[in-house]
Amino acid sequence: MRKLRIVFMGTPEFAVGILDTILKNNYDVAAVITAPDKPAGRGQKIKYSAVKEYALEHRLKILQPTNLKDGAFLQDLKSLDANLQIIVAFRMLPKAVWEMPEYGTFNLHASLLPQYRGAAPINWAIINGETKTGVTTFFIDDKIDTGAMILSNGISIFENENAGQLYDRLMEIGSETVIDTLKLIESGPVETHIQTNSAELKTAYKLNRENCKIDWNLPGKAIHDLIRGLSPYPAAWCFFEDGNEPQSIKIYEAAFEKATHNITAGLMKTDKKTIRVAVADGYVHIYSLQFPGKKKMTASELLNGMTFGEDAKLS
Repeated sequence: MRKLRIVFMGTPEFAVGILDTILKNNYDVAAVITAPDKPAGRGQKIKYSAVKEYALEHRLKILQPTNLKDGAFLQDLKSLDANLQIIVAFRMLPKAVWEMPEYGTFNLHASLLPQYRGAAPINWAIINGETKTGVTTFFIDDKIDTGAMILSNGISIFENENAGQLYDRLMEIGSETVIDTLKLIESGPVETHIQTNSAELKTAYKLNRENCKIDWNLPGKAIHDLIRGLSPYPAAWCFFEDGNEPQSIKIYEAAFEKATHNITAGLMKTDKKTIRVAVADGYVHIYSLQFPGKKKMTASELLNGMTFGEDAKLS
């Protein structure tokens, strides 16, 4: 049985769940590597990554390199004398880093590879209307998410599940998969499976303002999938127009009702408690949204203090 000494690399809350499981299973974590501190918010106060917060609480050694190829960092990493590195939601590693440990460097990715390689696999699986996703562990190579696969586990995506809810479930199954991967590596050389490429591969592109914008000319299901795939963060957005300068609003929760009508796509229909938006094949009911400078609120809360004109629309 091999004795593992691990360096863990990660930044967001998703990585914290995995690191916590590793420690609770009594593995030796020599150090944690995470993103440098950065100012955030209106006051530009220095903000630690979620992984750093956790590492401080558990008194783990922390490294925060700005340059992963820096000689001093590489020397510090080598001095840890780790024989395995685990990567969860970090950044692309140079070869000098990933090839350093004796037993390799493996990554946990939140998709069933080779599908959804890239930065936002959880979001894009929902946006594209998938009914199944999962997690995969694989040994890192010199490309993004293409290395030899170790283990994968799949789960169903629920019909109205949003990205935040799926994130939590994948963190749980991801933790189990990482522990199972560690047990395999402890036992000796690991049997892996090479990823296959095909024309049907879907990519998990980095989210930006453009690909988070709602196009109200799309079918209602596609709009609903975009909204839930971006909720609670970064949130789908569009323009609200009601006779004044258009305002950029965020929509967090919605539902699609299939129906036949002759109303122009984007026009809003409201009563005292509900907002529905016409789309080509029905209506998108909006349940939770946010206007500029205001807090996130339900449709009924918004309608308590706001009325819309007959030509109010989303674009």
